[in-house]
Amino acid sequence: MKHTYPVRVYYEDTDMGGVVYHANYLRYIERARSDWVRNLGNDQNAMREEGIVWVVRRVEADYLSPARFDDELIVETEVTEISGVRLTMAQLVRRGETEIFRASVTAVCINKDGRPIRLPAEIRALM
Repeated sequence: MKHTYPVRVYYEDTDMGGVVYHANYLRYIERARSDWVRNLGNDQNAMREEGIVWVVRRVEADYLSPARFDDELIVETEVTEISGVRLTMAQLVRRGETEIFRASVTAVCINKDGRPIRLPAEIRALM
């Protein structure tokens, strides 16, 4: 199941040359993951109250082409692997049909002590 999330590039997202600052792509894909989890019906606030939070364990990113001020982008998120303790997603940022950024993101859940825990069964069932 692929999730899509629209992003418009604002002036504040760019450097002096009008190109999206590299770290902002990480913001875009984070927003897309949060929207995706919300659309699955997972309440991250309720999880946090239970002492469980999502954290990113690993990101591998490729910058393929620059995005610029006022571009309309689409972030695509798709699960590529799920285990008892980790979820790996492929995330792609496109401008039209042009791929401009690609990342593989591994997320895990941790408890209130910061220790990794098994993904909740309801999360694994959603995937």
